[in-house]
Amino acid sequence: MSRGEDSGMIPPHPPQGPGAPGGAGALSPSAMTLQQTARVLAAVGARYATAENIRRDIEAGAPVNADGTVNLVHYAAWLAKEMAARGD
Repeated sequence: MSRGEDSGMIPPHPPQGPGAPGGAGALSPSAMTLQQTARVLAAVGARYATAENIRRDIEAGAPVNADGTVNLVHYAAWLAKEMAARGD
């Protein structure tokens, strides 16, 4: 759950498609790309779920896996904590 601290950059997205781990169409809530995370959150009603907004959250401290993927549960917990801190 850390960003690439050596360079300060978020690592590139992992490979996707038929040759990727898990096969075509397989989603793992513990390792999702920014786009996959945005699609899942939008599907459950998140109004501002875009890959760009998630990237901004990561830059603001949201947790990511070492490979740059998002653990949906950890990200949701971080969002809840941030909302509570703001009084939302």
